[in-house]
Amino acid sequence: MTSRVVISIRGAVQGVGFRPFIYRLASEMKLTGFIKNNSIGVIIEAEGEKRILDYFINQIREKKPSLAKITGFEFSFHEKNGYTSFQILKSEESGEISAFILPDIAICDDCLREMNNPSDRRYKYPFINCTNCGPRFSIVEAIPYDRKNTTMKNFNMCPDCQKEYNNPNDRRYHAQPVACPECGPHVELWNNNGSIIDTHHNAILKLVEFVRAGEISAVKGIGGFHLMCDAYNDEAIIKMRERKQRVDKPFALMFPSLESVKQVCNVNQLEEALLLSPDSPIVLLKRKDKSIKAPSQFIAPGNPYLGVMLPYSPLHHLIMKELNIPVIATSANISEEPMCIDEYEALDRLKNIADYFLVHNRPIKRHIDDSVVRGVKGKVMMLRRARGYAPLPIEYDTNENNKIILAMGGQLKNSIAMKVGKNVFLSQHIGDLETYEATRAYTRVIDDFKMLYKAEPELAVKDSHPDYFSTKFVDNLNIESKSIQHHIAHIASCKAENQVKGSCLGVSWDGTGYGFDKTIWGGEFFRVDENVCEHIASFRQFPLPGGETAVREPRRSALGLLYEMYGSSAFNYPVIHNNFEQKEISVLEKMLANKTNCPLTSSVGRLFDAVASILDINQIINFEGQAAMNLEFAASSNEKGVYNYYIYHNDFITIDWQPIIEEILLDSNSGMNNSIISAKFHNTLTEIIHEIAKSVNEDKIVLSGGCFQNVYLLEEVINKLETNDFNVYWHQRVPTNDGGIAFGQIIASEWNIKSKISNYK
Repeated sequence: MTSRVVISIRGAVQGVGFRPFIYRLASEMKLTGFIKNNSIGVIIEAEGEKRILDYFINQIREKKPSLAKITGFEFSFHEKNGYTSFQILKSEESGEISAFILPDIAICDDCLREMNNPSDRRYKYPFINCTNCGPRFSIVEAIPYDRKNTTMKNFNMCPDCQKEYNNPNDRRYHAQPVACPECGPHVELWNNNGSIIDTHHNAILKLVEFVRAGEISAVKGIGGFHLMCDAYNDEAIIKMRERKQRVDKPFALMFPSLESVKQVCNVNQLEEALLLSPDSPIVLLKRKDKSIKAPSQFIAPGNPYLGVMLPYSPLHHLIMKELNIPVIATSANISEEPMCIDEYEALDRLKNIADYFLVHNRPIKRHIDDSVVRGVKGKVMMLRRARGYAPLPIEYDTNENNKIILAMGGQLKNSIAMKVGKNVFLSQHIGDLETYEATRAYTRVIDDFKMLYKAEPELAVKDSHPDYFSTKFVDNLNIESKSIQHHIAHIASCKAENQVKGSCLGVSWDGTGYGFDKTIWGGEFFRVDENVCEHIASFRQFPLPGGETAVREPRRSALGLLYEMYGSSAFNYPVIHNNFEQKEISVLEKMLANKTNCPLTSSVGRLFDAVASILDINQIINFEGQAAMNLEFAASSNEKGVYNYYIYHNDFITIDWQPIIEEILLDSNSGMNNSIISAKFHNTLTEIIHEIAKSVNEDKIVLSGGCFQNVYLLEEVINKLETNDFNVYWHQRVPTNDGGIAFGQIIASEWNIKSKISNYK
């Protein structure tokens, strides 16, 4: 008996070859009907025998294109309409928006083969793509994802491209960025005055000459510009550091091949899969102890890890094939500003950094940095969520599915999130909201999300810090708002991402967060039971002389810690009088005595800073978290010792770090190696988490916050807790740092927050 099935599929099913897949499947089964894109995904109607339609439904689920992500699949059977063929119809553009915009996807193997084939018409063409690869999020201007809604709309297809685009059996059927050398974008090489030096493939060859000669070039890629230079050339790298105002923060590297990566770094199975994946992120890899192919020492000074990626766009492949050496490939910006996406903007902002500019005329709609990941205990841990991942949502069902919620994120490593229905759409990494360019980018991303999803937020959730740009920005929205404490957002983010049910203990450790008592938190423990969250424990507080200045000067954290322990006698300690000038000491003594600009903190991040200062690892830092990173790198994995500490189990639990610091001072004065002291410090923090977990009788432990970027600490905590039969959860798809705050703000907006008000003076 002939019947008709109507199938509605939600998810990432546009721009992945889904319609030609359905067309071919239906044609093979001799079904009639149609498929078309709409604002929620795709709609399919198919007619045929009921048993064949049942098989058709199963085959869609089992054999869908690899890039497709189905989040909703509904079907119903009806009387037949009498379709005579199966067709792909024009997209609908009305109704609610919930179709997913795909991230930008690395070049596929088929396109790579064609690009390297001298007999192919797209030989050496830097914008080759198909339905299985290429730009998506960086070029889309509206939903549904059709060419007229992308930045490719002004490139008219030649007859050959049009034929491929219209053929449901072709790999480029409705590949919206499809182009070729006859009709598509092209590259040009400019000097830093904007004069054209060369065009097309000759421009790439000339760029390669300049990189080999030690010049710095800005290269326009998929989501913005990279600054590139030879990774073996010390002088070029020092020059880039000086021009970019990036003293010693590590640079990312692009290698020409997986084999070349393995000559320099240890690469396990998970890391290899990440490097070769369509997401193609930067992967943090452990350097080999000795390698004759090791790049310059100035790329990541003192860091045992390198941030490594492989070429992911056709243009990168062409450059790297000609170079055949690793290059620095870092975001093209002044430090902490968003990356440039327009060639004229880049010329203006980067003319004092880059000597040459390799540009192209395919417009980039929005900036998208490279994502950064690492492997932890056989799982992927996201450190920066951008290209390859954003803006794919995380599904989360709440009591307010009909309310559109906008989460503003924090101040550092900012990203935003928007909840539409059951989906929380996470933006690309925006960065630190401390420059004009960054705040402009922030505003654009919010407007972008509202436009793409045709969604007007009804509730804004923000950090509780009153002075954050993201917090104050809510005033511009004229809608209901709610404040979410920073560390609660961290825990909510990790708990929701891991779908942890029932009660748990949340451990939220980082550098800075505004507490209920208006002090700086960062060493917090929470008990969460479904939607009730209670602050139950924290580290003993100490003053931070100079407030924000102390974040950049670990020596001030050490001073605050010692002053809390010993009062004015703290100034007699060598770590203080050896690292401050006398005039600075005079001012700091008065500040601490009068409690002027000396906010109290419970931050574990600042505790790391203080220990790094005591061990003379860092007194002043050049980038966020540098002292804590160097303290981690100093730790010996063979040392299992711990320091003493006190935990006061009152109505509110307080961890006293003073015995730890006293013993560290003794060990340091006795000449003990920093590698042993650092390891014992890390081990002690692990013991503290374990003891509190035992005392509160929770078997599920959720770890979040910037301190858990420290892989030594994170793995020690996981091992300790799992050995003692705890279930441990940490971040995988959402950053553990402040890049994950926005997701947590949305989750915690429904929580009932309880605090021990009597403890907050």
